[in-house]
Amino acid sequence: MKIASWNVNSINARLPRILEWFDAATPDVCVLQEIKCLDEKFPVGAFEDRGYNCELHGQKTYNGVALLSKFPVEDVIRGLPGNDDDDQSRYIEAMVFPDDAEPVRVGGLYLPNGNPAPGPKYDYKLGWMAHLKARAEALLKTEEAFILTGDYNVIPQAEDVHNPAAWADDALFLPATRAAFREIENLGLTDALRHLYPYDVFYTFWDYQRGAWQKDHGIRIDHVMLSPQAADRLTSGGVDRTTRDPGFGSQEAKPSDHVPVWITLD
Repeated sequence: MKIASWNVNSINARLPRILEWFDAATPDVCVLQEIKCLDEKFPVGAFEDRGYNCELHGQKTYNGVALLSKFPVEDVIRGLPGNDDDDQSRYIEAMVFPDDAEPVRVGGLYLPNGNPAPGPKYDYKLGWMAHLKARAEALLKTEEAFILTGDYNVIPQAEDVHNPAAWADDALFLPATRAAFREIENLGLTDALRHLYPYDVFYTFWDYQRGAWQKDHGIRIDHVMLSPQAADRLTSGGVDRTTRDPGFGSQEAKPSDHVPVWITLD
């Protein structure tokens, strides 16, 4: 089973490119972030034509997440449990039932950016991370295989950024941000891509400004975190850099500033 995550930075603005990647990569399950539309504006038909069930948690203009699955899904949750006062669409979760494998719970998330820091936006980020930690703790008690994947807006360590000094004061790389991420990981979760490629340098985001893509001035902020039961089933994973190249696929829209990340489970 192939499970992917992609911050598409507006589903409708980039739909031809997105569909070309889906046709080439054929993920069984994919969570999307920053769809930037209400549920009724999501191009459901384009994905249903490709065999996907579409579960949506949209928002006008900003944020918005989706979970697309070729397999049946149940127990769909929209919004991060325990964070009931949050009016931003940043979390979706469901149990996925593959044809020939054990079920897996998939949570797709778009963690707040937090800039400028310090300030209320950074406080919101850290508070959101505390709720995510609580959700991970609750899921671990079930002893289910689960995945928490998406745009974490967290650079975990210096190896995950082209120039650590340039990001030292950014909310994505502040010590408190990295510590909160490490608290979640230390519950017993596995950073799947770092586990598979412990010494490699690879990024998942390149800014549109200052020639970041051309210079490979990227950061790694899109992560796939696995419960112990899911980590035992991990067989492969990767980052699809080609989607960030302006020459990739349809020229009707420029690429997202993020690229897909993916894993396979047996």
